[in-house]
Formats: sequence, C-alpha cells, structure tokens
Amino acid sequence: MSDPRPRPTSAFHAPNADPALTDRLVAALDAQAANPGVRRLRAWAHAQVAARPGERALDVGSGTGSETRVLAAAVGPAGTATGLEPHPGLRAVAERRTVEAGGTARFVDGDALALPLPDGGTDLVWCERVLQHLDEPARAVGELARVLSPGGRVALLDTDWATLVLHPVAPEVRPALAAVAQATAATPDAGRRLTGWLSAAGLTVDHVGADVLLQDPRTVVWPIVRGLTTAARGRGLITEEQGDRLHADLTAAAEQGAFHLSVTMFAAVAHRPG
Repeated sequence: MSDPRPRPTSAFHAPNADPALTDRLVAALDAQAANPGVRRLRAWAHAQVAARPGERALDVGSGTGSETRVLAAAVGPAGTATGLEPHPGLRAVAERRTVEAGGTARFVDGDALALPLPDGGTDLVWCERVLQHLDEPARAVGELARVLSPGGRVALLDTDWATLVLHPVAPEVRPALAAVAQATAATPDAGRRLTGWLSAAGLTVDHVGADVLLQDPRTVVWPIVRGLTTAARGRGLITEEQGDRLHADLTAAAEQGAFHLSVTMFAAVAHRPG
C-alpha cells in the first residue's frame, strides 16, 4: 500500500516538521487564505454545503484550522467540528489559534485514506487542496464517502495546476514552466477530476464552482516565480540564459503593471443518497 499522506518531497508531509519550514507553510497558507479568489470560492462552497446547528463536521487536511473554525461556528455548541491534520506543526498552530479565538473546533492526527471515524457517522466533510498531494485521491474520496451519513454532504476544493498562467513568458519556455508547475503535486489535475471521483464513490454531485487565484501585479510574490524558474533550470528544461531573460522580462512587466500569474481552483459539493 502506498503512503496516503503527501509525498516526503512535499512540505506538507508530516516528517517535514522542521519549525522553520512550518513557519513558511503557515505564511503560505495565510497568504492563500487572503487571496480574493480563495475567499470567494470558500464562501460559495460553505453556502452550498450549508453546515447546520448540531451537525458533526469533519475538515480533512485542516492546515491552520481556518475552515474548521468556520464549521464549528456553524454547527454550534450542539454539534462538533474536527480538523484532521497529519502535519504536527500545522496542527499545533490550528489548536493555538482556536484557543485564542475562543473556538470549539478540535484537531486530531490522521490521514485521508484511513479516517479514524466509523461508517456513516459524519454529516458534513470539507476537504480543501488535499487531493492534489495524494497518489491515490480516488481512494481518499471513497473514505470521505464511507464516513458520510445518509444525506450527508461533502465539499471538495482543489487546484488544477495545468491552468497555471505566467506572463510574459517566451513561447519556447512555456512548456518547461508548465512541466515544473504540474510536478509540484502528486495529482496536478485534481481540480478537474473532483466530480468524477465523487460520482465513482457513489455520491450525487449537486453543485460545481470555480474561481481564479490571481496574483496582484502590484505585490508579486517573487519566491514563487523564482522557484518555478529555478526548478526548470535545475531539471535542465531551460538554459541559464533563458532563465535570466525570463526574470528580466517578468521584472520589467511587474514595473509596468503588465505581470500576470494565475491558477484556477475548482469546487464540487455532493451528498450521499438515502
């Protein structure tokens, strides 16, 4: 059986628990949470999945716990909201932030292919940007379906890295950057496959949505851009000269307000019949 958690090369893999790395992960997750596209898609998915007072909610891959806390507020004191997170550093941050906010969400260790919950005992499952990190995402969706009660709902949100757009980039360099972007995830096309996985797990898809995570050209996150080009050079996909030219073009574009970086994130909400 393959490891159901993110690959060791992923910063989200539990063994990669160096405090300095955890700090970078938290900063990245906080920056993503502030992105208008993420905020819009999360709000849409929460509205569609409609957590209700007294329900039992599960957030798989809860990260810093932001959405677990949203679920906890929705289900209220009569319900429960549990965040499942294999990374101990992120789990500690989620617990601390929840205490500081006076929230009731709780957090446990675990992985998406072996949920520590009984069959049919969960009313609502939230799973955001987890499946892209798994080698067997369809099995994970099967686990989500297993724990759902009849009529229970699930919200899946994930990125599709094949939709990454970086501009300006010379035509001969685009395939290299696309290859590098898709190599950042075990299942880089997870976003477009959500409805298929849900249907194969015996769930009924009710709503499908999407939004674009657009980088503000006035505040370019250069480490992300440099990471893409450095990886392309390291894999021998572009030359040093091409990399230098790319950086120069992107820097000039940013100064002129012509820089563009975006990727599409998809969401699907489904329920268990019966």
